Amino acid sequence: MTYRMRPPRDVVSGKGSLEQIGEIVSSYAPTSVAFLVDGNVRKNGGADRLLALLAVQGAELHVFSDLPVEPETGQVKDLFGKLSGLGVDLVVAMGGGSVLDSAKMVAVLLRNPAYQDNLLDAQLIRERGVPLIAIPTSAGTGSEATPNSIVVVPEQKLKVGVVHPFFIPDCVVLDPSVTLTLPPNVTAATGLDAFCHAIECFISKKRNPFSDLYALEAIRLISRSLMKAYRDGSDLQAREDLLLAAFYGGMCIASSSTVAVHALSYPLGGRYRIPHGISNAILLPWVMEFNRDTVTDRFAEVAAAMGIPPGADDGETSKKTVEGIFSLVRSLGIPSDLRELGVRKEDLDEIVAAAMKVTRLLDNNPKPVTPEDARNIYLKLLP
Repeated sequence: MTYRMRPPRDVVSGKGSLEQIGEIVSSYAPTSVAFLVDGNVRKNGGADRLLALLAVQGAELHVFSDLPVEPETGQVKDLFGKLSGLGVDLVVAMGGGSVLDSAKMVAVLLRNPAYQDNLLDAQLIRERGVPLIAIPTSAGTGSEATPNSIVVVPEQKLKVGVVHPFFIPDCVVLDPSVTLTLPPNVTAATGLDAFCHAIECFISKKRNPFSDLYALEAIRLISRSLMKAYRDGSDLQAREDLLLAAFYGGMCIASSSTVAVHALSYPLGGRYRIPHGISNAILLPWVMEFNRDTVTDRFAEVAAAMGIPPGADDGETSKKTVEGIFSLVRSLGIPSDLRELGVRKEDLDEIVAAAMKVTRLLDNNPKPVTPEDARNIYLKLLP
């Protein structure tokens, strides 16, 4: 088996790293810059400093802040249409996973206009997109490090992950100060999303020494700092830990990919528009319980990274690990009943059918997942 890592070309990390954006942008010598920024970030003044730094670069600056949450294929095409006549030769994206995913697709579309014929068909991508600088304002999706872009396909009531190496940003700026204003509920959901990425990749069939390295460190950082940031959003060290962990989780995805948690999560996001981090967090402990007996040795390593004392053997330790995951999810206020989020039992047949179509991730799960298995996992959350 061979392994491959495709990291972003340039990563700048640490408090104050945003101040280097002028130097970074000038290195691309752009003439027309598209700045895609989360609407709330701009409204709350979180982008003011970056806008000031971009404004003095001498390039035309086009600002777009009316961006979709959980972008649909049609919305991505509409955004591309707004940019296509502006001569954009650099995209700067500041926001959470939805903004970054939209930016990744648009940057590629600017050099591959035929790709708009079918955004789900990555084979239509022939050329590298215009350069993209990604600045995450939440610590969850790790989109800044992945070759994945997630879009909603409304007609299928499903979220789809489209994968291509040209989606990987050219430059990533990880400044924890831009995450300080995240409210506790968003901190919890995004942090658990990153936690899912790390654990799923660590037990996946495609796991490898590269992804293991990033996964275990991400698990350690999140276990150490997520509750701290949840309780005290101004804890800069905890925020930095989480931002790094999310990036590391993205690196894991790029190398080994996620498993059944995400496969079962996509229909919930596509049909009910449940935020990605929430749907993953709800499913995580139950899917890990399902997988536990297949990878007990791996769960023992997860326990060590989480700071959970070992049991008498790997089997007992793996059980304690799953209990620890349940406890973490509960302590962060994540619902345990999908009905609270609008999911209906009568939709279960369609939900299961949609999940079983996500073969890219189900095939990567450490044990087979049948439709009945998927149904039973959902039923745990529909008491």
